Amino acid sequence: MRVSTDWLSDYISLEGVTSEDLASRITSAGIEIDVIEKRNQGINNVVVGYVKSKEKHPDADKLNVCVVDAGQEEDLQIVCGAKNVDAGQKVPVALVGAKLPGGLDIKKAKLRGVLSQGMICSAKELGMNDKLLPKELQEGILVLPADTEIGKPIVDVLGLNDEILELDLTPNRSDCLSMLGTAYEVSAILGRELSLPNPEKEMLEVHDAAADHISVTIGADEQCSHYAARYITGVTIAPSPLWMQNRLMAAGVRPINNIVDITNYVMLEYGQPLHAFDADQLKDGAVHVRLAEAGETMVTLDGAERRLEPHMLVITAGGKPVALAGVMGGLDSEVTDGTVNIFLESAKFDGGTVRKTSRQLGLRSEASSRFEKEVDPAAVIPALNRAAALMAKYAGGSVHQGIVEAGSAQTEPSVITLSLEKLNRYLGTELSLLEVKTIFSRLHFPSGDAGQGLVDIQVPSRRGDITLDVDLIEEVARLYGYDNIPTTAIEGPTTPGSLTEAQAIRRSLRRLLTHSGFQEVLGYSFIHPQQAEVFTSLSGGGKAVKLAMPMSEDRSVLRTSLLPQLLDIAVYNHNRKQPDLALFEIGNLFHTQEETLTKQPQERPVLGLLLSGRKGSKQWNVQPAKVDFFDLKGALETVLDYLGIRADDIAYEANGPAGFHPGRSASVYVGQGENKHLLGVLGQIHPKTQQELDLEDTYAAEILLEPLYDLTNARVAYRDLPRFPGMERDLAIVVNEEVEAGSLIQVIRENAGELLQQIQVFDVFTGSKLGEGKKSVAISLTYRHQERTLTDEEVAGVTEKAVAALQQTFGAELRK
Repeated sequence: MRVSTDWLSDYISLEGVTSEDLASRITSAGIEIDVIEKRNQGINNVVVGYVKSKEKHPDADKLNVCVVDAGQEEDLQIVCGAKNVDAGQKVPVALVGAKLPGGLDIKKAKLRGVLSQGMICSAKELGMNDKLLPKELQEGILVLPADTEIGKPIVDVLGLNDEILELDLTPNRSDCLSMLGTAYEVSAILGRELSLPNPEKEMLEVHDAAADHISVTIGADEQCSHYAARYITGVTIAPSPLWMQNRLMAAGVRPINNIVDITNYVMLEYGQPLHAFDADQLKDGAVHVRLAEAGETMVTLDGAERRLEPHMLVITAGGKPVALAGVMGGLDSEVTDGTVNIFLESAKFDGGTVRKTSRQLGLRSEASSRFEKEVDPAAVIPALNRAAALMAKYAGGSVHQGIVEAGSAQTEPSVITLSLEKLNRYLGTELSLLEVKTIFSRLHFPSGDAGQGLVDIQVPSRRGDITLDVDLIEEVARLYGYDNIPTTAIEGPTTPGSLTEAQAIRRSLRRLLTHSGFQEVLGYSFIHPQQAEVFTSLSGGGKAVKLAMPMSEDRSVLRTSLLPQLLDIAVYNHNRKQPDLALFEIGNLFHTQEETLTKQPQERPVLGLLLSGRKGSKQWNVQPAKVDFFDLKGALETVLDYLGIRADDIAYEANGPAGFHPGRSASVYVGQGENKHLLGVLGQIHPKTQQELDLEDTYAAEILLEPLYDLTNARVAYRDLPRFPGMERDLAIVVNEEVEAGSLIQVIRENAGELLQQIQVFDVFTGSKLGEGKKSVAISLTYRHQERTLTDEEVAGVTEKAVAALQQTFGAELRK
């Protein structure tokens, strides 16, 4: 918001307060001032002149010799090259000795042999932004109104002695998107009286009632709670007064004509957007506010045809849209040079509806930005009356009696009870009740006693950001002065910061995997709906969570697996000649059991691993091998071992999880029997998926972290080095091919007892000699006793017991 200090001084005295001091005090009170802009860019000795005559230069076709009355003792002869200069004009004249922006000094000079005693200036030469000027004044010299006083300094005429404060407003302080709102704020900061406009006193209504000519109805109460209009006849379209143009340009708004300028001026003054319709273009003067119909179109003021959606709010006349409510008017009902009668609108439109329409159509305006942040409902009528009074004064219009309106203008005042004890406890101050009431009186918040140490504060509707007592405490703090709040020591017990157990485990995993050669990646939390249907083993029967407002279809649901993003990253790297990958990600998955989400979805932390390509780099004497299932399984077992999780607690089942190769994948379980729970999945990605993504054999795992948190044993247990030798036995067991090696190992562990120290599969053989459907699994067993040397008989007995259990459980035979 650009605030003119000259305009601001209409409402509050700024005597003795510099712009720098004011900016500092506003910033200290919580609203940051980004820039202090001086409109005078270095103009000196430039006055208003009257062009008495214009003659062609005798030696230059593009130059004119002008005689100018600039209020000096004698008329000046000035050579000017502007195309639009003409006799009878009032223009800015830089006298000899004048200084202009950019360091230009004006001196007497001869141009093609003709003496020039000054310079007739354009707006750009005066340091003004000529893009904010009316279109007819953007080319050539600046032509001033005919009633401008000759010889008057141009800085006074154009309001260039003004200074602009640029307020960097947070979304909650929309009250300062107006001059009056800013004046309330400055009044509270400076503790000075406020003088507000009184449009009802300034306006004279004619006897004919407005309701005899216009009518308004609302068909969308939720989107438009209040709609008011005035009827003004006999207006003359002309440029607005120069002082108004100066203030609009200072605020960054380009003047157009007196009617449009008045609506913009009042919008900047009250923060209430208005719109002026050519009343003769509204059928029967009857206006209806409703939601647009599907497929309906209208042409807006910018000349573009807009296709409307059913959620858009429109102003209609004769059943046809004539304006997009709060966004932009229609071309057919705009104010033109031929307009005589005005239908003036002021309304309270729903901010969410205006925002959605504005964003969808790409139409952003000063009006829409104010409606989006919710305007003050109490300003609808005052702003309407103010604009009507100005149109009567500066456009010669007759304001018809009465306001035609629909909806409710009533707003219940918000009253909040504030505890003095709570306020002082929060701020660490010792303010009295009188001091607190004085602060709220500066804010123009009425207050009243509500009991011992309590005060009732009535919050004006312009301050919609204040809803709780803590909001009032903040108001007291910023006006009392943050620098005046005493420093107090922190009270109560303090605890040193630390990581939670889950955070510490995740950090340890990151350290382990990066030291093991893996690279951490970070994927999107949003994926395509089809990707959510591929890897579903960890979903627990849950569904994907759909986003209400997705960026695109590719990012429209929350991820149900880390693997789609890991595969996308693998594809990205593979396409850039980086096929050898060892990646991991620690992130969250999201599931819901509801069709329509009404509560927070289930969120579970997961570890994802991916291997692809070769194990190592190419050497002159060694061909690097490709990664396989067992490399991935080894990486997972390294993680489990690092966390202190016993191998006996983990089981693998080759059951072809969703999205994986049916013969090279497994599910990982933790626990035994009824306490057995799914921990994760691992294996090769399904060949069809690999082919679609143009990937080589790729292996991935996805492990739930929550069960690992419970199983992790952070204590490090040391054992003495063995003092007695171990004894090894090798078994070759012939079983059916479908029997898993893990099942054989589990049975041997259960029957070999405590003497068995280590067990490992070292060979698997299949062939016709074994018989159809048979395989031989070679297993190495290591026995050891911590207190003595084992005998052959002890080892033989334990081994025979294990073999007997294998024969009974799997029908196994010892291979000879």
